[in-house]
Amino acid sequence: MHVFWLVSMVLPQAALACGLSSASDVSGGWLTGQLTALQQRKDLQLTVACVDGRQKAALCGEREGVTYRILPDSQGFAPLLQAVQPDLVHIWGTEYAAAAAMRDAAEALRIPTLVGIQGVMQDCAAHLCDGVPAAYLHSTPLDRALDRVIPGALLDKLQASFDALAQSEAALLGKARYVTGRTGFDRRAVSALAPGAQYFACNETLRPLFYEGALWQARHFGRAPVLLLSQGNYPLKNLHTVLKALPAILQRWPDAELRIAGWPPLDKGPLFRPLIARLFPYQRYCRKLADDLGIAKHLHYTGPLDAAAMRQAYLDADVFILPSLSENSPNSLGEAMLLGLPCVASRAGGIPDMMADGQEGLLYGEALDADALAAAVTRVLSASDGGAALGQAARARALQTHAPAANAETLCGIYQTILQEEPRESV
Repeated sequence: MHVFWLVSMVLPQAALACGLSSASDVSGGWLTGQLTALQQRKDLQLTVACVDGRQKAALCGEREGVTYRILPDSQGFAPLLQAVQPDLVHIWGTEYAAAAAMRDAAEALRIPTLVGIQGVMQDCAAHLCDGVPAAYLHSTPLDRALDRVIPGALLDKLQASFDALAQSEAALLGKARYVTGRTGFDRRAVSALAPGAQYFACNETLRPLFYEGALWQARHFGRAPVLLLSQGNYPLKNLHTVLKALPAILQRWPDAELRIAGWPPLDKGPLFRPLIARLFPYQRYCRKLADDLGIAKHLHYTGPLDAAAMRQAYLDADVFILPSLSENSPNSLGEAMLLGLPCVASRAGGIPDMMADGQEGLLYGEALDADALAAAVTRVLSASDGGAALGQAARARALQTHAPAANAETLCGIYQTILQEEPRESV
């Protein structure tokens, strides 16, 4: 069985196989994990194509039995499929332009195509800027002129981008015959957007490093617990509600620290600060919020973290917070659970399918409810065991949800089911 994968990012394995100097594992962990598990299969041949617009020419390489191609664009998919002769095409993700181009090329060649839904862009677009004051949402003509010279992160531009991605996702799913997902949330989205498609459930396999080594241990943190947030650079991840929740936590633990994985807000000194503030309104809002609440000294940005550094960041924290306004099955939550770190998360999207409230972690009501978030974090930090029981139960659940061999078996079973329904013809 020969399966052709299309993914929207360059996987570390692909970068290594094709001789690229950059082989970062900061993103795409669910793909890396599933690919690693599938490489053990003797009944499966894989070709993996990664789309990377930075490349001027297509690259090809092989590593551990998998053929990799890094493509500069979506041109030439039909000749590529004719050359590779796969039995089935698996498109990972629904919203990027190459996904639609690959689906059309495979359909024209009568190759069965499976679409893997990752996020649900319709929901992401609907909630992208929830809770951000209107004053930060709309750019001026001057802002837009400056943005054309020095690209920033204007929120109305970001909203338009998410709206376009949601439309692309709806168009692709509207034509899909086979879709795979993981949660009741994405199943409902597929039912609405792709009512004629056959839905298959298959959980994600996470980065291999999170299945091995030391586990989280509760520690005596005194006045200074560490709260960890995996992302905070755009509104969907809801840093603004965490900032609003922090003063209540500081009343109990006055030296608490909020660590935010990723780059800090851009700062090029006082001369350029007004310009940057105009071009990055969400960062401006969060900075003002932190200053107004008197909590700026309690925030620490870690910079980008690879798998090993992110793993250590979980182990160094006392609670992981996932306050997102929209999620399907967030990898960061799965990774924290695998390590046994107690977690507090919003009830957004598919999160309740991953973690049972009160047993494997704590879910709080509306994502924008700062009081409920603060209460849930306080409950974990004040537990006599430091949240260890929640963390242990979370790990047991995650080891089942993200079991590499089981998920590889499930995915191969999906491939076989589709091929039994649509026997492959020569192209």
